[in-house]
Amino acid sequence: MSGELQLRVHVLDVWDEVRLDLPAVTTISALKAEALGLANVPDDPAEYLVKFRGAELSDESRSLADAKVPNDAGLIVMRRRRVPVR
Repeated sequence: MSGELQLRVHVLDVWDEVRLDLPAVTTISALKAEALGLANVPDDPAEYLVKFRGAELSDESRSLADAKVPNDAGLIVMRRRRVPVR
């Protein structure tokens, strides 16, 4: 898999979806940082994880191609730990 991928990334902190056009060689950690930046989430990206098809993409050094993320995939960026609601 090579070339550009069009992705839909739902950032749960702000209940917003951002669309990204990224090369397939982009790492999971770079995708996460980009999505958080576009959603205006100022927190440390290390506090977040990325899910695809319900499973965490835990090795964030892998590329989108290595993780077998297809074009037009939907991913979720969410906090690693829950934040209590008052």
